[in-house]
Amino acid sequence: MTKKLQGSSLSWQETCTSFMLFSRALALSVREAYKPSKTSDRKPEPKEIIEIPSSDEEDNNEDVQLQSDVQRAIEASKAQSASSSRTYSPQDSISPTISPPAISAPSMLVRSSNAFPFDRAQLERERLERQKRLRPDLVEAQSKPQLDNEDEETDENVNMNGRSAKRQRLSHNSSTAYHSNVPSSSTRPTTGKAPRATTSGTQSKEPADAYFWNGELRQTANKYVEPSKDTRPLFRLTDILAPRDEISFAIISAYCVDFPWMYSFFNPSTPVIIVAQDSQGNETMKEVLPNWIKTTPFLRGGRGCMHMKFMLIFYKTGRLRVVVSTANLLPIDWRDIENSVWVQDVPLRPRPIPHESKANDFPAAWTRILHSLNVAPALITMVKNGHTDLPISRLEDLRRKWDFSKVKIHLVPSLAGKHEGWPKVLQSGHVALMKAVRDSGARTPKGKELVLECQGSSIGTYSTQWVNEFYCSARGDSAEEWLDQPKSRRTKLPYPPIKILFPSDKTVKESALGEQGGGTMFCRRSQWEGAKFPRTLFHDSRSKSGGVLMHSKMIIATFRDTGPSSKGKAPQSDSETEPESDDEVVEVDAQGREEDKVIGWAYVGSHNFTPSAWGTLSGSGFNPILNNTNFELGIVFPLRSAEELERVACWERPPRKYVLGKDEPWMQSESAYFAEE
Repeated sequence: MTKKLQGSSLSWQETCTSFMLFSRALALSVREAYKPSKTSDRKPEPKEIIEIPSSDEEDNNEDVQLQSDVQRAIEASKAQSASSSRTYSPQDSISPTISPPAISAPSMLVRSSNAFPFDRAQLERERLERQKRLRPDLVEAQSKPQLDNEDEETDENVNMNGRSAKRQRLSHNSSTAYHSNVPSSSTRPTTGKAPRATTSGTQSKEPADAYFWNGELRQTANKYVEPSKDTRPLFRLTDILAPRDEISFAIISAYCVDFPWMYSFFNPSTPVIIVAQDSQGNETMKEVLPNWIKTTPFLRGGRGCMHMKFMLIFYKTGRLRVVVSTANLLPIDWRDIENSVWVQDVPLRPRPIPHESKANDFPAAWTRILHSLNVAPALITMVKNGHTDLPISRLEDLRRKWDFSKVKIHLVPSLAGKHEGWPKVLQSGHVALMKAVRDSGARTPKGKELVLECQGSSIGTYSTQWVNEFYCSARGDSAEEWLDQPKSRRTKLPYPPIKILFPSDKTVKESALGEQGGGTMFCRRSQWEGAKFPRTLFHDSRSKSGGVLMHSKMIIATFRDTGPSSKGKAPQSDSETEPESDDEVVEVDAQGREEDKVIGWAYVGSHNFTPSAWGTLSGSGFNPILNNTNFELGIVFPLRSAEELERVACWERPPRKYVLGKDEPWMQSESAYFAEE
């Protein structure tokens, strides 16, 4: 075994020994990088990993094969090298408890201070070359990531298993490129112990430790915004997940997730629970990345979507950041299309308060939502896996430990499933919207009419009964009176004054990205040409930022005086714009105090204006039943002035009404760009 290798000055024994040392150093480095942070010196308990099969499980066969090859080389070298005095124990190889899956982001390999020096960039290049050679299908999938139809209406029994994922063809740059391509146009929020709210101000770069103690609603920064219209404060993902190394724990949620990309925004040792969609609608839980647990909730019959987009970011200082948005966790949602994000920081209480099982406030709503999403078992598993110093040990700690007294908005969730009886019905869907409108002091007064502008990225299957059902809740009126009306009467009502905002075919084609930017907008020909489809309610959706398409979901509700021409239904004119008098906003003094004057309310969140998102009512006024297909989440707050309304609305107002016979909504399925290959 002392024969020299051809073309090399090293013997086989020396080569194997060098390879062993390199392999051990690499294993120790990876193990050190993925070690969870501990405040105790005691040996952690063995990690418990709950594996439930899922069709979207990450494929790591290549890495397993590579580790097996390394182990075989070490064993062969040990058998052939009697003169070697070094003995290797099983602990010297990569930990068998957690095999780190393939991560495309280079920042995943973090070299510890005592790690063997190696060229991480070169290793990454070699890994990609191996993957390209062995699994070309994975390389193609990464270069052209799949983007599911997250909002496709499921009222017509469209099963999730039968959906065809639309291939997203927008650029998929690295996070580094994304960060450098988007200019900052945020105002400077407050920092330190006595922050103040910011709703306007001059442009400046966002400080890394920006706080939003009174809440902040902004659109996302966009690569394609027109410079002349880039005047509003905006959010970038780096603004929200900052400072990175101060994050101690996070619970995040989205329908679509680019895991390697999101992983790069966190320290590798930071524990994260991520709520996502299971392609079969099953309740699952598994470890998808080092220190990351993915959990999915149950969906009846595999129908519907886990469509919530939120973040709960816990900091080492005790601060909690609450985020509700319309954006998926994909580069395109934070770079190429426009979304809306609400952020509020919440301080830690001086001391925890007792648990109240009957509480019905903002943090109690969060606790219910997280339980419904299967987060509680994931939290228990995270603790058992060695993260014993998490800021919460149970979901009820949210309300006990943090002071939410400055939070003025109201959460509006939709929880997938059947909800029967008023206590449960009031906690979900458009009935929860009704309660939030009332709690905000924004119920439509007697003698006034409510005008709705409903903007989104997906169109539903509408009937006059469902639209009036939603409108009843939007007014803040109890569904009890609605359900007690004869069904024959409910099905014959005219459409109420609602404007459905959706980009026209012309708007999409003339946008900055053209047809390829319309991959997240969904309307079907069968819907549009339906005999009773409300085409007269459609208005064009155009961003205030110029030729940018919006993935935001927003409702603007305003009061107006009831007139003979508008009572009972929306104007049926086919003109390009509606008369200004139809949109005249009326201020209402609901409580007799100046600060309580409202002109309406606004909703921002994941709900599209569809029955699947908001739910459908049945039953009676005595025993109502609400059926929700999707998991959704948003916020509601009152609007107190026309100026505030214009700051909140992300589209050009008044919206241009479709000209029937000339305008049609964008239909992705009819675009040659998105034709099935």
